Amino acid sequence: MILVSVAALTLLGACSNGEKTARYLIDPPLSGERVPDRLGTAELKDVSLPEYASGDEVSWQTGDGAVRSNTKELWADNPQRAFTQTLARTISDLSGATVIAEPWPLAEPPRRRLEVRVEKALAQADGVYRLSGRYFVADDVAGGANQARSFDISVPLATDAGPGAIARAQSQAIAQLARQIAVLGGPGRSVRTSSPPMPRMDDIFSQPLPPLEDS
Repeated sequence: MILVSVAALTLLGACSNGEKTARYLIDPPLSGERVPDRLGTAELKDVSLPEYASGDEVSWQTGDGAVRSNTKELWADNPQRAFTQTLARTISDLSGATVIAEPWPLAEPPRRRLEVRVEKALAQADGVYRLSGRYFVADDVAGGANQARSFDISVPLATDAGPGAIARAQSQAIAQLARQIAVLGGPGRSVRTSSPPMPRMDDIFSQPLPPLEDS
């Protein structure tokens, strides 16, 4: 009985050994480049990621086309949160715009709303990390420019093509995406807001009532 307990404790200790689990950060390199501010203040919605890219494990594609992962090779943070926060910070650093991930924390509301929908975020079997999808910039002010544009970014993977190389390639791809969004670049179109949006009911009822007139 004692031997069984010792064996169980040994197995539990081996399973919980954090040194056997590698965690990788999303950390775009600093380029020092500056571009004009074309966003002003913008709230970035949580980035939409494919299911295989939103899990804790680092994923890659093998020669048979399958997307695989390893339970010992993990992202250091929730992928959606890390992608969203990193993208917002990088756009802000590049352009001087105030881009903040939702929820918006400031009393003054943002001028624009930014949404990114990623269709592919994968270290492909051909040795290239591919980041593609669409992004949208909504400007509610009359005459404001609304953007609906696509992106398709490819970053060569290092020869080792391990999780560390994948993390570095993804970080570089996010930096490229941040620059594209900051300059409102990429295939797509711009649509002018024809009229300001209708006020929401909670905005209407939040206004003070007019004073009563004396009879």
